Amino acid sequence: MNSLLSDMKDLPVRKRARVTSARRFRALRPVDCPRRAVVAFLNLARWVGVTFLTINVSAWAHQGSSSYLNMTVDGSNVTGQWDISLIDLEQVVGLDANNDGDITPDEVRAKQSEIEDYAQSRVRVKLDGMARSLKIGELLVENFSDGAYAVLRFSIQSAGVPRDLRVDYGAFFDIDARHHGLFRLNVSGGEQTAVFSEDNPTFVMAHRSRWRQFLDFNHEGIRHISSGVDHILFLLALLLPSVLRRKPGGWSGVGRFTPALINVLKIVTAFTVAHSVTLSLATLNIVRLPPKLVETTIAASVALAAANNLRPLFVERGWLVAFCFGFVHGFGFANALTDLGLARQTLAVALVGFNLGVELGQLAIVAVFLPLAYWARNAWAYQELTLRFGSAAIALLAVAWFVERAFDLKWLPF
Repeated sequence: MNSLLSDMKDLPVRKRARVTSARRFRALRPVDCPRRAVVAFLNLARWVGVTFLTINVSAWAHQGSSSYLNMTVDGSNVTGQWDISLIDLEQVVGLDANNDGDITPDEVRAKQSEIEDYAQSRVRVKLDGMARSLKIGELLVENFSDGAYAVLRFSIQSAGVPRDLRVDYGAFFDIDARHHGLFRLNVSGGEQTAVFSEDNPTFVMAHRSRWRQFLDFNHEGIRHISSGVDHILFLLALLLPSVLRRKPGGWSGVGRFTPALINVLKIVTAFTVAHSVTLSLATLNIVRLPPKLVETTIAASVALAAANNLRPLFVERGWLVAFCFGFVHGFGFANALTDLGLARQTLAVALVGFNLGVELGQLAIVAVFLPLAYWARNAWAYQELTLRFGSAAIALLAVAWFVERAFDLKWLPF
């Protein structure tokens, strides 16, 4: 699937801006509202603002920040491939020479020596305790589900069959603390995996267990849902009316906490069951859909879920919306695993750990949202401002995502 740079001169890559500062929120003062509504609105707005700000800073920092490092030990031959996002490389070596916002293969090739120097300095390998350098053979460009990557193929000189291997990974942490590197090692017919992070930058072959791999991908699942703004907004759009009941005159708060909790559990369970099915099918390579179709449909699902709060078609049937669109969100989750190309024996561990991490992330969102929403459910500020204005804002943002993804445009920073 790899394509040589010389064959891709007509495929420019749109450079995405990386946001490093947070937007400031101005407090809104409601006019002619009851004092209770004002207090409820200000408290809820403060929580929503902080939560939304945290989510978006996390997502912006995460944007484009991932790499895939693969190594194979076959006797005394040690070879590998490192796939690095062009967005990340732009931050450290400046690929966009003419500053026109596009990164072309020719611009990547012009920076080959700087890219190789950066790779040599950020990935350190020891075989049987001896430091070995990467001997880079060729530089290619490949399109993955989340963008274009520089592909570095390399070999490592070994005096014999290595019994111990250590990898120290230090790429991009200085510009993005949330950067992560997915690592795969094939050795003696088996496979080991790891997820490099700023807190866990080292892999030692002799000490890697299945449990450690499970925990790595569990953490990766939590990170994925926490930085997936579209997935979070889809879930929030479904949860906003969970503490309300629709009546002929409008919305009203539920009388007890139990019905709200049951409604939320239905939504989360339906979404979990649906996306777990397609996540498994896609990761096991049984069913695959084009990434562009998946991402565009996810944007449409967010818009429709939010629009349903404004003009309800599925009153108190949020679980049905979650179930139907959960299938396509599962394909979106699968992209984080399928690009690594894990073997089946390792894929089972990675799949279970990753999926459980996604569920834990969802439950954390629910645990924060539900008590606050239930507390404010009877306030005018929640029923009229938070539900209606929040749903309208989510719908508009999702429409912008849909246009971007359908027509290969880019104007939003996340």
